[in-house]
Amino acid sequence: MASLVERMRNHACFMLFVKVALGMGILVGVCEAQLDYDYYKSSCPDVENTVRKAVLGVILTDPTAPAAFLRLLFHDCQVQGCDASILLDSKPVHSIEDKLRAKCPGQVSCADIVALAAKVSVALSGGPDIQIPLGRKDSTTSSRQAADVKIPPSNVTVDTLLDIFKSKSLNLEESVAIMGAHTLGGGHCLNIVDRLFDRQPDDQINPGFGVILRLLCPTKTPLTNLTVVPNDKTLIDVLLGNGLFTIDSRISTDQRTAPIVRQFAADSRRFFQVFSSAFVKLSSSNVLTNEEGQVRRKCNQVN
Repeated sequence: MASLVERMRNHACFMLFVKVALGMGILVGVCEAQLDYDYYKSSCPDVENTVRKAVLGVILTDPTAPAAFLRLLFHDCQVQGCDASILLDSKPVHSIEDKLRAKCPGQVSCADIVALAAKVSVALSGGPDIQIPLGRKDSTTSSRQAADVKIPPSNVTVDTLLDIFKSKSLNLEESVAIMGAHTLGGGHCLNIVDRLFDRQPDDQINPGFGVILRLLCPTKTPLTNLTVVPNDKTLIDVLLGNGLFTIDSRISTDQRTAPIVRQFAADSRRFFQVFSSAFVKLSSSNVLTNEEGQVRRKCNQVN
């Protein structure tokens, strides 16, 4: 098996065997031959355990942290690729970064820290324990304009959503599964007032749930953006019209995606499998490797 894997790594595209919870495994195609499951085997062998302990410490003081770490990865990968460009001129992932810098100075990239923090957050929140390849390097540039353009809004259409994830090599089923990330954390009134005060015909919402949201977000122009509204806890909530965002409603009614939402709601094992596949693809998209980037000494600034 080892020799087969080594031969596959010599090609631009290869299949990754992704281990997930409950002893399952699936093959995922990834066109990033430089990423490696054993990338830090010699230089920082305890990297994942170090990240896990650091993330757990953050969660104990901030229960919203898992959703924040997961969102950080998604937004990072969506803009320039999974290169930690989102951390430039932004608040760094302090506690994780500091622990790794002390244990393995100059070895672990900020891009890999972001990916590991997200994958650990999924597992600690009751999701699958996804094995991801490592070896990403950090970008030396960032673009606020690109972020504004490429990060989809909460009221994105299903067509646009599918096009976005298709560009990351996700298929239809994986695109729906990755939206399962909305079962973590919450959203701000700014992202849901449009559906409360100017709802579109394809946005179905449970009337009782709508009343609750209006109590939390009573004005079309939010008085503050500090109010956090809990996300839908399961895909069953989405099917019942209790999805927080417009896109949650749309994927539960669109004829292409609704059957997949129903399947995942009824079969968490299948959902975990497909979510894991989507996570690996997304977190491995458009990465920098080898000499293409750097390992930043501080995640919020270039070396």
